[in-house]
Amino acid sequence: MDRRAARYQTTGFTHLQPVSELLAIPLDQVNFLACQIFALVAAFWFRLYLSPRHTRPVIRHAVATLLGAAFVIFCFGWYSIHIFVLVFSCYLIMVQATSNLHRYCLIMAMGYLTICQASRVFIFSYGILSTDFSGPLMILTQKITTLGFQLHDGMYRKYEELTPEQRRLAVRSKPSLIEYLSYQLNFLSILVGPSSNYKDYVEFIEGRHIQSRLAELNGKKGIIENGLEPSPKRAVVHKLFVSVICLVLFLTLTKAFPIAYNVDAHFINEAPFLSRLTYAFFSVQAARPKFYFAWTLADAINNAAGYGFSGFDDKGQASWDLISNLNILGIEMATSFKTFIDNWNIQTGVWLKCVCYDRVPRYRTPLTFMLSALWHGVYPGYYFTFLTGIPITLAARIMRRNFQQYFLSSPTLKFGYDVVTWAVTQLSICYTVMPFLLLAVEPTLGFYRSMYFHVHVISITIVIAAVTLGHAKPPPRRELHCNNNVKGN
Repeated sequence: MDRRAARYQTTGFTHLQPVSELLAIPLDQVNFLACQIFALVAAFWFRLYLSPRHTRPVIRHAVATLLGAAFVIFCFGWYSIHIFVLVFSCYLIMVQATSNLHRYCLIMAMGYLTICQASRVFIFSYGILSTDFSGPLMILTQKITTLGFQLHDGMYRKYEELTPEQRRLAVRSKPSLIEYLSYQLNFLSILVGPSSNYKDYVEFIEGRHIQSRLAELNGKKGIIENGLEPSPKRAVVHKLFVSVICLVLFLTLTKAFPIAYNVDAHFINEAPFLSRLTYAFFSVQAARPKFYFAWTLADAINNAAGYGFSGFDDKGQASWDLISNLNILGIEMATSFKTFIDNWNIQTGVWLKCVCYDRVPRYRTPLTFMLSALWHGVYPGYYFTFLTGIPITLAARIMRRNFQQYFLSSPTLKFGYDVVTWAVTQLSICYTVMPFLLLAVEPTLGFYRSMYFHVHVISITIVIAAVTLGHAKPPPRRELHCNNNVKGN
């Protein structure tokens, strides 16, 4: 236990770290960055020189697979065997299984992922492996289970049982080995994602991705007929610029506000409550650029290859956000817990809806949170975060449903309402995700004790009061679609 506790000690946020320490990057992160830069160059080459106009799909599948496998081996060495074991095991399940293949894939993928993640806690004593292969396993778990459920929809469920979105994404026949491997291991998403639907990916490889999106949206078909497809260059340049800014912030701001200082004994005992709350807010804000950088760069890589077109915006500009994993402005300006979730790790939210939220008959929100916690890993902090999120989500929904209408009568009241709900949302997010960053039980409980468990107390009190007074009746069930995030949260 002493080794675990020592991990969370720090000299304090007032200590000025040397520039060499701020810029020091672990080897695994250097390998990751090198692969992503190479992937960006390869993506442009893949779009321009292996265009589906003059290259057969099987060649595009093979190249995407081989490059992805090379990245995995380069980054993770012999640990990459876990990735290949999971991929090939689940393909055998898909080939051999029938109507229950979606359940077998879910059990196999989640089970193998959980075993690998548990080794980080129980074998390596909360340490992070220098070659942490769990990230790709998490993305593969999403893809494997998504494909499993979409195969089940297309081959073993009646058409009338499916929602419109499930009908669109249903896979009518089992993929060939090369199609399956390309979807799972392609170099565009193997390291950090994002996950995407199998049907969308195959359409991209076969050169039908943009035509299909335009047909769905009744868009400007003339662009395709004239051979002038929308160019992703503008979107790629913009996302690369955002990635560079986020990388700079990560190398400076993130390390200047260490999360560990929130549980420093001296800080907890000496600093007043408002100071502790303020530091918690800024330290969590400073932790976000790491995720912003990784996800935005991954999105740019997919766009550079010609994948991710979603239609045209109001100004007639091509939008390339079909598989985007976050909306930074939406996150930073969120005025509700639900809005924050909708804009954070978007493709994971899409996955959770498609394999859990849209399919379970009851207790949708708690079960979705629990699946999300299990997918993230077995660190106790993850479960603190997601269990804490349940009453906060329910309380926020109750408050908004019962009081929002009173603040919509004038722009001034609406503005004041938005300011207050923004502050409450951001502080609640800070409180909720802190265990996610601290990981272990002792520092999590230490932080929550220093905060007097105030968010727990307030949210649970609101839920109990609403149930007692009869104000907790859920809104009418809406049809849910897999191209949005976890609705109703």
